[in-house]
Amino acid sequence: MAFLALLGVVSAAHAGLDLKANEKPLPVTVDPQAVAKIPTDYRFVEPGTLTVAISALNSPPLTLVASDNRTRIGSDPDIARLLAGSLGLKLKLVPTAWEDWPLGITSGCYDVALVNIAVTEQRKEKFDFATYRVDSLAFSVKSTSPVRAIAGPQDLAGKKVIVGSGTNQERILLGWNEENKKAGRETALPVYLTDDASGNLYIQSGRADVFFGPQAVSSYKAALTGKTRVVGLGPKKAWVATTTKKGNGLVYALQAALDGAIARGEYQQVLARWGEQGEAVTHSEINPAGITY
Repeated sequence: MAFLALLGVVSAAHAGLDLKANEKPLPVTVDPQAVAKIPTDYRFVEPGTLTVAISALNSPPLTLVASDNRTRIGSDPDIARLLAGSLGLKLKLVPTAWEDWPLGITSGCYDVALVNIAVTEQRKEKFDFATYRVDSLAFSVKSTSPVRAIAGPQDLAGKKVIVGSGTNQERILLGWNEENKKAGRETALPVYLTDDASGNLYIQSGRADVFFGPQAVSSYKAALTGKTRVVGLGPKKAWVATTTKKGNGLVYALQAALDGAIARGEYQQVLARWGEQGEAVTHSEINPAGITY
């Protein structure tokens, strides 16, 4: 019942989204306390500018292209604007492939990565995190699929499952495959795609059975088109966080910027206009316990 209630809330929220109105940036207040926490020796990629990597994929409500076919909008770009505005900086968004953000951060191409990155213990060895959303994963299928629920490895046995390479959902899927092997069941076949349009085509044409990805994206699609439905949530809960190079100190300014935006209600406005209220945090946490595998 709780799962069905959650889907009802998400569907109602997404059904009321006004994408045209959401193209207008929300107002942001400069936060002197956050500005004061920028390390004096930190050198931004571009002086006076926060350079932020965001997903190059069209994955609403996280990221999508506005009606001008150029401007990036979505909850992650809006969070990036919150950070830059709170810190008194200009904002530069850089659309980035998932595979490229780790090198981009470590090599200094970006100040921050906002690519729906979940905190893991392994990633904490190289990066610092300031949380800004709860990370929920979901399984979705074609609306006419005979699959009614996915709750464990046995439910994916023999299924073709779309996942992103190097993601938490891929690790979960591969772990479930090991469990299926031990139980003598057929394993799932991972399907690796690099764009959302291909994922939609694969699900609708039957070339894939299940999409396993961010719950916000899956619920948005289901509510917007009715061509898919969510049939289960992932087994692990984690945190989505701003991601910076380990030890450069910028994470403390980012945390302060997020906490200030939460206190002022600006953060809640962002999540509300993208239907993500159910993934809100009450405060930003630096390097919390991450997922382990």
